[in-house]
Amino acid sequence: MSSVWAFSSPFLISNSSLSRKSIIACENITINKNQVMDVPTMATSVRRSGNYPPSLWSYDRIQSLNSNYTGDKQMPRLQTLKEAVRTMIYKDNEKEENPLKMLNLVDDLQRLGISYHFENEISNALKNIYYNYYETPEKWTIMDLNLKSLGFRLLRQHGYLVPQEIFEDIKDDAGNFKGHLHNDIIGLLNLYEASYHSLEDEHILDDARDFTTKYLKESLENITDQHLSSLISHALDIPLHWMVPRVETRWFIKAYEKRSAMNPTLLELAKLDFNMVQAIHQEDLKYTSRYICIYIFCLGGFSSGSRTFLQ
Repeated sequence: MSSVWAFSSPFLISNSSLSRKSIIACENITINKNQVMDVPTMATSVRRSGNYPPSLWSYDRIQSLNSNYTGDKQMPRLQTLKEAVRTMIYKDNEKEENPLKMLNLVDDLQRLGISYHFENEISNALKNIYYNYYETPEKWTIMDLNLKSLGFRLLRQHGYLVPQEIFEDIKDDAGNFKGHLHNDIIGLLNLYEASYHSLEDEHILDDARDFTTKYLKESLENITDQHLSSLISHALDIPLHWMVPRVETRWFIKAYEKRSAMNPTLLELAKLDFNMVQAIHQEDLKYTSRYICIYIFCLGGFSSGSRTFLQ
């Protein structure tokens, strides 16, 4: 004979439009054509209220989620913006005399959450920059701190083994960081972020992390540029290498919008892409919620706060 299992369900205490009044207890369950098994209704034990607030994510609320970015109606504008950015990458990649602009563009694309649209273009650009500027120690000496730090972080992030010795010249003979570095606050910020890509026993990067952390904290009050100040505060709170990418994207879009030299094409593409991806997640959530509801009320048997399975 089939056995019956019952346990309380968390779904029945949610603030859902499917109230207990709409749940009909099953009194008879057909086992086969000639046999009917009587299943008594399970009594619900009275439990003390925890005075928890109603759930904000009821079934009705999830199903009511709606977005203007679903479907293909936004695709033409998305494709137009992508082609404009792709052209921008190609033009900057051709200017080999100054790789800093290309590196800044790649960094912005990553932090805005749209770099996945341009993986091949970014890969080719970083490959050219590595072999032209970062492959041999002879080329490091002509770089400033900002170019070294940003290039080091992005290249290591994409799998290039740039050694820590690229930063050997930032210390004097006594082992102290050189004084002129204090004038390059953006370079120190990028050095701080780069130091979190260190490997085991890379003491130059470990020392750089300690130095930049202390200096950036002390200099924060004297920085008048609000955009730069917010970047430093954000980095000191959680370094970029530890940040969840999608959470970083939401924060950086707002920060990038306030930048005086922001690119409107990048900003529009980032906002459009973020909203379209979020719309996809909302549709997935609505579908999953409907599937769970069907499973609960059609495949599982409910009876006055109890869930019954047949085995």
